[in-house]
Amino acid sequence: MRKFKHNYYTIVALIGIILSVLWIVFIKTEPFSDFKYYNELAKQIAAGGQWGDTYTSVGYSIILGFIYKIFGSSIITAKIFNVILTALSYLIFYKLIMKLPLKDEVRKIVYLLFVLFPSNIFYNSILCTEILFTTLFLLITLIYYSNINYKYVLIGALVAVNSMIKPFFMVFFLAIFLVELLSKVKFSKVVKHTAVIFIVSFIAISPWIYRNTKLMGQFTFISNNGGIVLYINNNSQNDYGRWMAAADVENSVVNTDEYKKANATEKNKMLSNAAKKWIKNNPGKFIELGFKRLFNTYFVGDDVIYALNGAGLSKGLEYVFISYANIARNILFIPAIILIIISSVKIILNLIRKNPIESFTLYGIICFYMFASVYFITEGQGRYSFPVIFIALYFLTGLLAKIWFKVRNLNFISK
Repeated sequence: MRKFKHNYYTIVALIGIILSVLWIVFIKTEPFSDFKYYNELAKQIAAGGQWGDTYTSVGYSIILGFIYKIFGSSIITAKIFNVILTALSYLIFYKLIMKLPLKDEVRKIVYLLFVLFPSNIFYNSILCTEILFTTLFLLITLIYYSNINYKYVLIGALVAVNSMIKPFFMVFFLAIFLVELLSKVKFSKVVKHTAVIFIVSFIAISPWIYRNTKLMGQFTFISNNGGIVLYINNNSQNDYGRWMAAADVENSVVNTDEYKKANATEKNKMLSNAAKKWIKNNPGKFIELGFKRLFNTYFVGDDVIYALNGAGLSKGLEYVFISYANIARNILFIPAIILIIISSVKIILNLIRKNPIESFTLYGIICFYMFASVYFITEGQGRYSFPVIFIALYFLTGLLAKIWFKVRNLNFISK
């Protein structure tokens, strides 16, 4: 029994890895849509071809392309890469929770739930950006809560890599700014830390911006799909806060001669301007769609469908997996989001009363709102919730632990 307690985290991690391996062995998922594009682009990069155009962010495909270059361009190589990233995320999350002021019983619960959460198993068969992005996000979080030299420089470099995967992550320095400002860190240090993150990340990303700008003949950021995403999700024909064909928008910009003659950067600006104009003129509908997008992100488990595509499972078995994933998602996110909102109010009250605020609680809330704000404005779908699962689990486990320790007359936070 003592040996089990000592090796608890190793045993849980091994169970998670075994389940992930069994999933990719027996559920032979085939990539489609965006995932097929990422895979084809990675093969192209591995073969020495162009690193994509400027339409969408290609950070995941570039890294996968290097993996293909070394180990061969096959789907199984990509899925093994996913399992390795998943195992790495287990290790990072373990080291992270060991730094948080939690009792050991709470650490064990949150770690078990994280490793065995359905998404952390079935995402291993999907050739998507989420596992790589989330592993790097976890690594950034661990570095931030570690006492190491040049940690803000390291965070800046990793922010650049993650921004190549999801361009909105460039604003992460603002999250750190708010965390440290509200944590009463000396203002000069807050400015210094966030400036280092921003400058390093911008310098690291600048060669790609230069490449895109040279390719287009005018200033072009990491990618050019921000406009189309904003446009198709913010218009009078979009009733569900989900993807729709741009051509189906009333008086669609994409059907004009001006749009057809424009380059990718110009098209991006035209679409973005049209979407912003619609939002300005339809604030009520925009807010309604925003909440629908958040509902789609946190409470609709359509992401499991991607993990079943092409696997040839019976409809009955598919229904079992879909139901299980949806139930687990809602059990997690419904109470977690309520707790995040309650914790936000408590933080505001603590700021007014000048009481101390637990750092990771503040960090988790700010990061959660950062992601939620992006999805509220742009697009909502189940896989976008993947990066904040560990934050949601932290809050949910906190509630469960408080109830349990109250019964046992113990304290939740270790002294």
